[in-house]
Amino acid sequence: MERHIVHCDLDTFFVSVERLNNSSLMGKPVLIGGGSDRAVVASCSYEARKFGVHSAMPMRLARKLCPEAILIRGDMDQYGHYSGMVTDIISEEAPIVEKASIDEHYLDISGMDKFFGCWKWTQELRQRIIKETGLPISFGLSINKTVSKIATGEAKPSGERQVYMGQEKPFLAPLSIRRIPMVGGKTYAQLRNMGISKILTLQQMEAQTMRRVLGENGVGIWKKANGIDDSPVVPFREQKSVSKEHTYQADTIDMEDVRKKLALMTDELAFDLRKEGRLCSCLTLKIRYSNFDTHTKQIKLSYTASEKVLTEKVMALFDKLYSRRMLIRLVGIKLSGLVTGSYQTDLFSDTITNLNLSQAMDRIRLQFGNRSVLRGKLF
Repeated sequence: MERHIVHCDLDTFFVSVERLNNSSLMGKPVLIGGGSDRAVVASCSYEARKFGVHSAMPMRLARKLCPEAILIRGDMDQYGHYSGMVTDIISEEAPIVEKASIDEHYLDISGMDKFFGCWKWTQELRQRIIKETGLPISFGLSINKTVSKIATGEAKPSGERQVYMGQEKPFLAPLSIRRIPMVGGKTYAQLRNMGISKILTLQQMEAQTMRRVLGENGVGIWKKANGIDDSPVVPFREQKSVSKEHTYQADTIDMEDVRKKLALMTDELAFDLRKEGRLCSCLTLKIRYSNFDTHTKQIKLSYTASEKVLTEKVMALFDKLYSRRMLIRLVGIKLSGLVTGSYQTDLFSDTITNLNLSQAMDRIRLQFGNRSVLRGKLF
């Protein structure tokens, strides 16, 4: 059976939500992110992109490139709400849905062409989303996730693109290698140094050549360049919370050790969130004393996966909750109110330095394990 995979992407999602609430922003360059010069851009409008602005750019540089841009700090609660609305609509219509990020979904509608044309079905779904949410959205339809995602990029803004079976390579050939999902900044530079700029050149190379240059990652890039991707659409399941607890072998009143343990658990939980592409909006701290009395305190947060932000909140909660000056038997942390999100740090609060540090640490942890590198404050 021929596969039919849809990729949906909400256009400039954060900006679009802000424009729903403030129509005066329509047609104007908009930056979403922190207000300080050391903050980074979380999202930007197409009008700002014309000046060379892009997500994760230092805010100071963005404002220099586009001084007339309107700066908005952003509201992750609102973005999470609208993301949930879109997910609910898609889940009502599609048999298999994967929520890839706060503004992206993959749909497997294979077999539906027997009853209702897949292209027409997807067009009608897109129109329903636009009508019921007011948000612009683009989609790509093909036989696999890679080609559909690239097709969506070609359809933007607010467009539709179908790549028929057998046309994957001709569709991809003239496009820049930047369009391949696995090609980041470092890999792009390596390929450009080899004189490769178009996907066509990768298609003409041997897979073994790519393996020699870039290892197994090179083979993956070669497959995507040739429109080969058998990865399934993984059904969406919203996890409600993540948590960690530590029980002391001997009850303790060593506050320095307790704080270190809380910081370590918070760091590991934040990494787990980023690894799974999730953000939390609620933090709960638990303390169990030597007499087994258990106390908890909970606070709401703006959606985040930043260990810096979460650790500061945990320590503030601990200062408020630990008031009995008794021996502690157990401490625990729970992060809840989870949503899927592609922003791996708190882009509204973090500086570019913190963003780069977290991303570098995450890369090391993914390769060598959770505790292979820790911030100095945890020792």
